[in-house]
Amino acid sequence: MLPENYDHIRRVQHYISQMRPVFNRHALYSDETENYRSPSEPEPGDTVTIRFRTQRNNVDCVFYISGATRKPMELVESKAGFDYYSVDIEVGTEKILYYFEIQADKICCYYNELGVTRDLQEGYSFGIVPGFKTPKWAKGAVMYQIFVDRFYNGDPSNDVETGEYYYIGAPVEKVTDWNKPPAFMGVREFYGGDIQGVWDKLDYLQSLGIEVIYFNPLFVSPSNHKYDIQDYDYIDPHFCKIVKDGGQVLESGDTSNAHASKYITRVTDKENLEASNQFFADFVAEVHRRGMKVILDGVFNHCGSFNKWLDRELIYEMQSDYEKGAYVDANSPYHTFFKFLNEHNWPYNDFYDGWWGHDTLPKLNYEDSPKLLEYILSIAKKWVSPPYNVDGWRLDVAADLGHSAEYNHFFWKEFRKAVKEANPEALILAEHYGDCRSWLQGDEWDSVMNYDAFMEPITWFLTGMEKHSDEYRGDMLGNSEAMMGAIRYHDSSFFQPSKEVAMNELSNHDHSRFLTRTNHRAGRVQNLGYAAATNDVNLAVFREAVVMQMTWTGAPTVYYGDEAGVCGFTDPDNRRTYPWGQENVELIAFHQDMIRIHKTYAPIKHGSFKYLSHDYQTFSFGRFTNDEQVVVIINNDGNSRTMEVPVWLTGISRTRDVQMNRVMLTSENGYNVGVLPVQVTAGIFEAEMPPFSAMVLAHKNEV
Repeated sequence: MLPENYDHIRRVQHYISQMRPVFNRHALYSDETENYRSPSEPEPGDTVTIRFRTQRNNVDCVFYISGATRKPMELVESKAGFDYYSVDIEVGTEKILYYFEIQADKICCYYNELGVTRDLQEGYSFGIVPGFKTPKWAKGAVMYQIFVDRFYNGDPSNDVETGEYYYIGAPVEKVTDWNKPPAFMGVREFYGGDIQGVWDKLDYLQSLGIEVIYFNPLFVSPSNHKYDIQDYDYIDPHFCKIVKDGGQVLESGDTSNAHASKYITRVTDKENLEASNQFFADFVAEVHRRGMKVILDGVFNHCGSFNKWLDRELIYEMQSDYEKGAYVDANSPYHTFFKFLNEHNWPYNDFYDGWWGHDTLPKLNYEDSPKLLEYILSIAKKWVSPPYNVDGWRLDVAADLGHSAEYNHFFWKEFRKAVKEANPEALILAEHYGDCRSWLQGDEWDSVMNYDAFMEPITWFLTGMEKHSDEYRGDMLGNSEAMMGAIRYHDSSFFQPSKEVAMNELSNHDHSRFLTRTNHRAGRVQNLGYAAATNDVNLAVFREAVVMQMTWTGAPTVYYGDEAGVCGFTDPDNRRTYPWGQENVELIAFHQDMIRIHKTYAPIKHGSFKYLSHDYQTFSFGRFTNDEQVVVIINNDGNSRTMEVPVWLTGISRTRDVQMNRVMLTSENGYNVGVLPVQVTAGIFEAEMPPFSAMVLAHKNEV
């Protein structure tokens, strides 16, 4: 039997349904930050509160779904035009993957890492890995990458001398003109940069706002890049201290490093090696005293042909303090460290496995050598422990290590255990291109150098250039759809702990300088020449990139000299010296201001991220917490553009006019920093954007 007031109830329901706004998928939101998951990095046994946002009075129900579990979420709060739904879950020891189902009238959709979707893609679920934490100090930390030989020469007494030894087809050379561009085969050129030089410039780095120094390799090595390690136990005396010198450089025409007595003394004598390690320990202590951190580059996939374990150059053969190398003697204790392809060729066995076939880069043979694994794990622990107390590792070609995927994952699990046991606050960052999710499950790497979800898509959008400057594509320039799609896809490989410490670079030692990419010249220094890297660059586009870098989720990482206007095609031209006395001082000031903004506004380091609008050559995004918002607007067009930006999607009221503060505007005419009030009407900001411009707005909700 129908109730007496049935007709009245139906009329009320119909009236309410007419009052409900049209379903607004843009308002749907959740993520893995503290705003929508508390605690965001839970331990086993924790109760976790998960939240989901919708437009106010806009949906019928929201469900939390994880595997076979489907739980209705409770409407717990309404504010600023949004409803917030919540559910509590108990966390055990296993990983939890989850997504949301939203129902509104006859509409049913899902929400996951890719955003709103009608077709459920469980592979892009949000995730909780109980116990997976990344160091708090590294979340959003401003890093500075230093290629030591090219930064500053603080101690000329430790410089490599011309002819000191023979390396890849010729004697090494000391460069006396600091401003000379690197030669095409510049691997043998040494400019004299050292750790004393970095120490001398710590005041500069602090004035810039740097929180972490990431060094390219520092260990004993014959190259200027030092990715061919000779001795993992010691910092290269050419970077630190030579207290015992002597011997001779090679005579003209001599190609045998067994005769390089000066080099042998400098890099094998324990007085030099121990003095260098002590100097480095003192340097790290000074960095820590200033409130900064240090990350070392770990090259554990391969070593170098000069390495004391192999000794192809016969540097260690006649020294009583060192065991015979595996190249020299079949009975070497290091024989199993390498894979020899001919076991009947001693002494001086040239038939060993080189990484990608390079005999100067012998691949380390972990699978056949538990002793090698033990040794490298001891190195991993040594440098993050007293007296060195380094704060983390960047891992070179980390996915290549080992001879199988199974062993690779085994190794990195063991590496993580060793490092975190020695120093629980140490960071583990890997170099990696492509899908990194299998290494970011909480038991191997903390995060990666963020090529795929930052450097590459940002570069394509702003410059139309490939990150080596090898290709220009007009269809990618200004293509915000392609940029956002790539970032969404690759971002889904990260759980939040990894995302917040990802290394976001515009340039580094392996790719062209970003400023050079702005001139759209495809090619390399050997066919275009040095001047082509500096001609017709667009500083305004570079400043757009820096604004994005300093407001994106993760750890913005400045490659030494980028802030001073250094240009260069890909390796080796990207390794030009820092231009002391010839810096672009306005560009340095701009970096200082953007780094200050990065540190000042909490949503930039710890907030949620959401795209707000996009079109050809334009887009905007928001960073926000529960009570504070930052909005970034980009116009990469050579013409002025008027953009309507829905800032309400960050939590700003739509029911009244709101004042935001413009804290940065950069364009082709320079930049303006400082607080300028701007008006937001009904949650929409109408931005008048000059050519090649970026704007940063900030707002804090009234209490």
